[in-house]
Amino acid sequence: MEDVYNLIQERNSYETIPFLSIHAANFSLSSLANALQTSCESLEKQYYLEQQQLLVETHQIEESAQNRGGEDGSGSNNESSTPSRMEVAQLHLGLKEKIKKELHSTAALEARQQLDLLEEEKLAQKTVITSLQMELERSSEITTHLQSELENAKSLTRLSEKQFDGLKDAIRQLQAENEEKTKLNERLVENAVAEKEKMAEQFNSMNDMVEKLQKEISMLRSYNTKSDKGWFRLPNSNKDDKSTAAGSVEDSLNDAAAQARKWGALGAVLPSKPLYSIKAHREDASCVVYDGTNLNLVATSSSDATVRVWDTSNGQLQATFSGGVSLPMTGVDMSGGLVSCCGADKTCRVWQYKTKRLIHQLAGHSQKITCVKLFPGEKNIVTGSADRSIRVWDISRHIYTQTTTFRHSSTANCLDVFVETQPVVTGHLDGGVRFWDVRSGDRVLDIPTLHEGGVTSVQWKPGSSHHVLTCGRDSIMKIIDVRTQLVVKTFQNNALRILSNNARCSFSPDSKYVACGGGDSGDIFIFDAVSTDLKKRLSSAHQAGVLGLAWGKGGTNGQQVATVDKSGVLVLWA
Repeated sequence: MEDVYNLIQERNSYETIPFLSIHAANFSLSSLANALQTSCESLEKQYYLEQQQLLVETHQIEESAQNRGGEDGSGSNNESSTPSRMEVAQLHLGLKEKIKKELHSTAALEARQQLDLLEEEKLAQKTVITSLQMELERSSEITTHLQSELENAKSLTRLSEKQFDGLKDAIRQLQAENEEKTKLNERLVENAVAEKEKMAEQFNSMNDMVEKLQKEISMLRSYNTKSDKGWFRLPNSNKDDKSTAAGSVEDSLNDAAAQARKWGALGAVLPSKPLYSIKAHREDASCVVYDGTNLNLVATSSSDATVRVWDTSNGQLQATFSGGVSLPMTGVDMSGGLVSCCGADKTCRVWQYKTKRLIHQLAGHSQKITCVKLFPGEKNIVTGSADRSIRVWDISRHIYTQTTTFRHSSTANCLDVFVETQPVVTGHLDGGVRFWDVRSGDRVLDIPTLHEGGVTSVQWKPGSSHHVLTCGRDSIMKIIDVRTQLVVKTFQNNALRILSNNARCSFSPDSKYVACGGGDSGDIFIFDAVSTDLKKRLSSAHQAGVLGLAWGKGGTNGQQVATVDKSGVLVLWA
């Protein structure tokens, strides 16, 4: 506001200076007009005095003439008075002409004209001065208004400064409280981790106790059975030999059948119809994945806070794992006899499939965990969270340790690992794909804005360390070359809609096909990975949008494709 006031003062000075000469000229003209007016008044007074003097002289002449006439007689009086009167008249006329000449002289006329011009100029200058005075008054009013606004602004500034100082103090207090709460949170997390570890140990010891009791019960039952049959009956050795031989023959036939039906002899098989349609969960199923080592098992996670394992040969439920809370499970992975899952409770859990024992509870994320993946060898596990961090955990020991943390600016919706020495690939909510070195903890590659609306799925191409399949909320799948950072293949269809951040796509095991589920129609779309043409569209199996899709190598039964939808239905495709 002070700058505005200075500018107004400067403008007033600029507007006033040009009129100083006018004011000076007006003053000089006014002085000249006053002088001329004084001269005219003196001339008029002189004219009046001379006229009075003329009248006096005329009156004296007449009196003297009368006196002389009285003395000389009447005759002479008439004769003498006549010439004297004529002389007086002539003198009077001469004086009048003289006065007229003086009054109407050229100088007087010019003075009069100049006086008239000066009066006109004075009138015009008075008009200009009046307008300037009005403008000056308006400027003064504006200046006064601006000064009042300046004072108000200064008062507001002082008030803002006081408020700012108060906010600074409040921020300092909040920072101090935040530090205290952070430390308290860290202590609580440590205590919670310790308590969870104690609970896990107690749970494991209870499982061991239950297993021992079950063994004792089975042993007691066998003793009871033997006591019913009699202890002293001799066994039929020939029968036992035959049964043993028959068992060995049956085992050899099963091994031969398993070797004959193992994936790889015929390659990937395109699914054609639903083999089993199972109501796997009460609520929407968020993820489905095949066991990386036992190919006859498939695991599903759901918002009903459970993880379930199914047999692909008959569609039967094999195991159910629960985190003990009612928060949704967002991701699952299964390999090497381990089942890992993550959820909205900020914890990743790891179970042993055979014993159904909880062996690890990985706590450390401050927001929900969105994705999880076991490394090959099942010694490490990687998790991504809404707290914009990716953490690698060492689970090879009895007590887990956090080895590496990757920080980034966007939530990771999905991730995948290839081998221990290859980078971890992550897909993010901002539409970018990033690659991380597990050993150094550095980000080695960043491909921003690959998809509009976020990336929902990433997968390394089987047998290749240079190509990654991605899927985004823009309903497009892409294959990118890590070496050139370019998109080499694009897959899309007008009927394919991706409506969830958990929607997954997958390569076929031989990398010849790419598959994804429709988020609204429930259809399965299968594309040729080379020509990008739509090879097959499977309908009517799902009545709700598909969220998860997995394409495994196929076990002894040859089943390879599994999908889950928003209504909790699992479909195993033949």
